[in-house]
Amino acid sequence: MFQIGPHQIDSQVILAPMAGVTDRPFRQLCRKLGAGLVVSEMVTSDASLWQSRKSRLRLDHTGEAEPISVQIAGGDAKMMADAARLNADNGAQIIDINMGCPAKKVCKKAAGSALLRDEPLVADILQAVVAAVDLPVTLKIRTGWDRDSRNAVRIARMAEDIGITALAVHGRTRADRYQGEAEYDTIAAVVDAVSLPVFANGDIDTPLKARQVLDETGARAVMVGRAAQGRPWIFREIDHFLRYGDNVPEPSLIEVRDILSSHLRDLYGFYGDFMGPRIARKHLGWYLQTVPGSEHFRQAFNRMDSAQEQHDSVLQYFEQLKAREDQAA
Repeated sequence: MFQIGPHQIDSQVILAPMAGVTDRPFRQLCRKLGAGLVVSEMVTSDASLWQSRKSRLRLDHTGEAEPISVQIAGGDAKMMADAARLNADNGAQIIDINMGCPAKKVCKKAAGSALLRDEPLVADILQAVVAAVDLPVTLKIRTGWDRDSRNAVRIARMAEDIGITALAVHGRTRADRYQGEAEYDTIAAVVDAVSLPVFANGDIDTPLKARQVLDETGARAVMVGRAAQGRPWIFREIDHFLRYGDNVPEPSLIEVRDILSSHLRDLYGFYGDFMGPRIARKHLGWYLQTVPGSEHFRQAFNRMDSAQEQHDSVLQYFEQLKAREDQAA
């Protein structure tokens, strides 16, 4: 479908990096369900913080399908270059630079989308990271800092000149955060301005929307973030629709149960018996957000501290849902 450095990506749908969501268990699940590329949670460029438990887990790529893409964030060119080298030594095969995160705590440190206000600093960081590693370096940006200062096209041209190999554009400014409609016209302007692969990100939540956004922007692929929370099979749905033009059936209750069950087991194995059940709570909430009448079960699940109790309760709950479905049929 397209290349990132030496890596052939064979699907036009990519998992967006999301802090607190795209951990290793979730990335592996999305790859299995059709994502052509997955990008790690944002790793701070401050290597002095890497000994924290959170950072150690974010740096763990054991068993992941290649290519392994790791996103780094920071506002100091030397630290970003050092972080790129350290991640390369740790198994990264693609380095992704975050200039798209709108979170206040990231922007306060002149990182993420805050960098879009300082184009000379953007150039310094891109040059330093590209020079630091022999790996392909990709970049994620927004359309600008706010609606009066959209500079995505300038940043994209600069990135291509410096040697960035692919570019993801979230179709909103930093000031917009996640509000309002995504600006696909700005993404189209970026596609027209550069020859490197551009990925369109923002509000892509159905296979038809993915097709429309690719047609409207000319982007090489779509990047899906929030729509994959609790619906990791969206990658299979979009990939199939883009290839063949028709829809795969919605997953059955039994398949959703099996995907969720496997995801929970991976979370418990990755995070351990204490943190695993706590991390599992938000994922369970996402899986059940469209299941009518699930609120009572979600509340009960959130009070459980035992991985085994949580897992058993999910299997029992899906048995009840299946019995209800069979009665209705």
